[in-house]
Amino acid sequence: MTDRHAELDAALERVITAARDHLAAVKAADGRADDDEVWRAYVELNNASNGYDELLLDAYGEVTPWDVEAIDPDEADRQFGVGIGGVDGTEAEDPHPQIISVRQRRDYRVPSVAALLRLADAARRTNPGDGDTAAVETVGEAVLELMQAGDGSLGALDIPELESLDGVVVVAEVATPLDPEAYEDNDGTGPFAVGAEDRVVDRLDEHAFVDLDEDEDEEGVGIDAGLDEASDQSSAPADRR
Repeated sequence: MTDRHAELDAALERVITAARDHLAAVKAADGRADDDEVWRAYVELNNASNGYDELLLDAYGEVTPWDVEAIDPDEADRQFGVGIGGVDGTEAEDPHPQIISVRQRRDYRVPSVAALLRLADAARRTNPGDGDTAAVETVGEAVLELMQAGDGSLGALDIPELESLDGVVVVAEVATPLDPEAYEDNDGTGPFAVGAEDRVVDRLDEHAFVDLDEDEDEEGVGIDAGLDEASDQSSAPADRR
């Protein structure tokens, strides 16, 4: 029985250590997606939890709340591409590094300014990041508030209070990375200009709406079917020029 107790205690310590290592990796990643260290710490925590659960079941017929299955670390790395063909800190630095610049524009129609301002006001009251609790007064201010309250991307604007119009994405190879501090806050052109040494790779056009009359003429579809297709703005792939 003593050996069983010692084995259980050691297994529990492995869970605690793995949980701490996982938290440390998550903090170090600071929200970075698909971080290798977070993934490896996750696998270690998963397997330590699974091992402890099985020992507890064998020894006392008891289980933990953790419903996990063992993960083969090597198989998981192969499946998810961790450390394979990517930069995981072990590759030599590329002597010819490239910088890719992705620039996006999307326009929106505002069906109701009042509704948009109310939504932005609510977001500001919920997340007063800079302590500003004054009422949102303009459409531009409302859009910025909603992006700051979200993840900072255009995805934060996929809301009923904004009607998405056409957009465009430009991918370019650039000589130097962007330095936001080199431009004035009200400069909306400079940061997006393509320099003389830069090369535009391609442009993707995002079309939010379908021409219903054209669809009827060419495909013979009814108006209801056309509306269903037109309303699916977010999932439709961008048309390539």
